[in-house]
Amino acid sequence: MSLKRLVFLTLSLFPWIPACLCNVTTLEEFAELEGRSLSIPCHYEPKYASNVKYWCRGWTREFCSILARTDDPRSINRADGKVSIFDDPAQQMFTVTMNDLKEGESGWYTCGVEIGGIFERDDVAITRIKAIHGMSVVSRSVRGEEGGSVTVECLYSERYRESEKKWCRSGDWSSCLLTGSDGSFEDTSVAISDDRTWAFTVTLKKLQMRDSGWYLCCAGQKQMSVYVLVTPRSTTTTTTASVTSPPPQDQAVVHPPLPKAITDESWDSQSPLSESMVGCFCVVLLVFLVLLAKKLWRLHKREPALIQVQQAKARFKESSWDVGDQQNVAFLHSDGQDLHKH
Repeated sequence: MSLKRLVFLTLSLFPWIPACLCNVTTLEEFAELEGRSLSIPCHYEPKYASNVKYWCRGWTREFCSILARTDDPRSINRADGKVSIFDDPAQQMFTVTMNDLKEGESGWYTCGVEIGGIFERDDVAITRIKAIHGMSVVSRSVRGEEGGSVTVECLYSERYRESEKKWCRSGDWSSCLLTGSDGSFEDTSVAISDDRTWAFTVTLKKLQMRDSGWYLCCAGQKQMSVYVLVTPRSTTTTTTASVTSPPPQDQAVVHPPLPKAITDESWDSQSPLSESMVGCFCVVLLVFLVLLAKKLWRLHKREPALIQVQQAKARFKESSWDVGDQQNVAFLHSDGQDLHKH
């Protein structure tokens, strides 16, 4: 990499400096189904409690479009608006809510704290928003007791509102149960209800041990897998009190680990400490690049001086050789004169 490219790369990272100083933090990415609402928590240091906060689309304060500000009455706590912002100084956090999320709104956004100084940059945190066209579930794994019931909530994006919904045993399409024109289905073991907004629920009744396994929530051509675990019915023994015995170890059902579903709870459970560690790593990386660029620049400036020194040394050696030869010649000449006199 040439020196000019390295310097350019270092300078291009300067707009990210505020996002890496750990003063404002948020998650790296948020995802939500198209048509639903998304809430983004932005954490800040106590010293910013009275500062203006804002939410904008783009990478930096200079190149992003402001969508909401805490000093703008039109964007504060608006449940019916497209974007709203709420600041809670007691929690050192402001929350941005984007309603009726569209697929075209996916992209980079900025949580910002306005500093206000002429020579001071705002403190910001960058995040990526994804509006998903498809399906999700509230939980990828559900548990129920033998003889009881369990409910699965399947979520879908706006364009699947009128699509047919299905519940199938994974790998067996003949087992699929379909909703009717009224968005519902029910028999002795399964009930399906579609609210025609963003979700349909599946209730498995009178569970049996053989009901354990993988299932599919389907809306149109989209599908999402769910694991249902049925545990043995608890038994009681009568002594001085009723005690529930745990299921035998040899009857435990083992299934593969499941990925997390896209839910608000999973986002909120992320530790701000991990976000801060990532931010601080950015600072270390940036400082390293700056020091490397500075060192290369010094070496680049020293190259002409080193060349001049080498050239001077070469000329000095040549001139020293010439002087030595002249002295030798003069010495031989003087010896010759002495011999001639004798």
